[in-house]
Amino acid sequence: MYKKVRTDLKPNTLEFENIPFVNENGFREYDVRWKYPDEINLPGIHILGLAIANYLIEKKVQKIIIAHDYRSYSSSIKLALSSGLVAGGLKVFDIGLAITPMAYFAQKFLNIDGVAMVTASHNENGWTGIKIGYEPPLTLGPNEIIDLKERVFGNKIKQIDGGGYEFINNISNAYTKQLLENKNYSRKIKAVVACGNGTAGWLAPDILKKLGIDVVPLHCDLDYRFPNYNPNPEDMIMLDSLSECVIENNADIGLAFDGDGDRCGVVDNKGNPIFADKIGVLIARGISKKYKNSKFIVDVKSTSLFQTDDILKKNSANIEYWKTGHSHIKRRSYETSAIAGFEKSGHYFFNKPIGYGYDDGLASAINILNLLESNKTLSMFDLYQTLERTWSTPTMNAHCPDEKKYSLVDNAVKYFEGLKKNKTKIDGQFISKNITINGIRCTLSDGTWGLIRASSNKPELVVVIESPVSEKRMQAMYEIIKDWINKQDEVGKFNQTI
Repeated sequence: MYKKVRTDLKPNTLEFENIPFVNENGFREYDVRWKYPDEINLPGIHILGLAIANYLIEKKVQKIIIAHDYRSYSSSIKLALSSGLVAGGLKVFDIGLAITPMAYFAQKFLNIDGVAMVTASHNENGWTGIKIGYEPPLTLGPNEIIDLKERVFGNKIKQIDGGGYEFINNISNAYTKQLLENKNYSRKIKAVVACGNGTAGWLAPDILKKLGIDVVPLHCDLDYRFPNYNPNPEDMIMLDSLSECVIENNADIGLAFDGDGDRCGVVDNKGNPIFADKIGVLIARGISKKYKNSKFIVDVKSTSLFQTDDILKKNSANIEYWKTGHSHIKRRSYETSAIAGFEKSGHYFFNKPIGYGYDDGLASAINILNLLESNKTLSMFDLYQTLERTWSTPTMNAHCPDEKKYSLVDNAVKYFEGLKKNKTKIDGQFISKNITINGIRCTLSDGTWGLIRASSNKPELVVVIESPVSEKRMQAMYEIIKDWINKQDEVGKFNQTI
């Protein structure tokens, strides 16, 4: 009989070494994520492995791929997880250090349904987490995560005979080979490749070089201290660093990869960051031209250009806004037979006939480089200028405790829905539409919109603003959102420069 999981232990104590410790807030919308060791210990990870194994065995899954990202503690966490998976009856196939899409690829390559990737993705040092799946290319959703949580805290776990462990070498070679099936580029392209010292630095520069790209590496040495900045291509610190390097090297493009390599950000040849949703519009244009009437899933943080772009309209593209989060967009794209899905964060999903359905930063980078190959006379800056101008903020965050953030967002929904129902003007504008599939995306009559949602990964609210009219209208919407947030006692001071 396993000891009951505790939620109140402290590191550097006798109990911490012997009793499973798991913070309940680590069970999030579509993966699990904790600060280590402040919110989970290795016995707790072992119990989580047992819970995952019990769940998957019930789903008739017998085998699972495991892997870990490049952090000082990820290998230890993976091995503790593995011990739980084996004790729970699963045959574990460990592919070692990997970027997340390599683990997804291994599912397909080795014909193994289960996957558990130990990674905190773009989170700061000190975080850990696991991305879990068993129906390739899908990963777990909210109800499945709740099931795991109930097993862990309800002591609903049991050992099952038949488990085993095997280490698999050189999956990276097969993963690289399938990416190199893309032809080399006939256009000469110089790309600055930024990895923030995260796991992608192991592979991204080499793969792009083999495709014929002139690569200038930036912070590609593996260093789990992340000494330069957090490897997050949605973060302006990373994009600004990349921008400087692009200009210094007279490069054609800058590509930024996150900590586990499933996202890609872009800076153009003049050093301008291009948010991933705008790049998504450019990619969707090309796809919709080749595949008429295509369906695209985009997250609620993404630009309204997906709906208003003339080329997408001409090609009869069908656009649906959906919940933010790699599992949400991936699943919705798969279940609706959408040809692609796009997130503002840089997660892209390409389904048949153009991809395997999972998010892969390097596959995304190749599709982005294909834009330059297909438009040989245009620079990245020129391509961006073909889009209608909008003024948009980066993704912004306000601290809010995990146990408070969802109820607070519910209040935001009620507030803006009430304004719409009562036909109350905001800054002289009526509310034309509210999207409430994931928080509240409030769109005014001139097309300006603002979003408030709860972060799926951290104790934060997420805010995005966009206006197709002017920077002034974007700023006005920002002030409206900021004023509402700052009136909420549970939220830290929100006052970001835009």
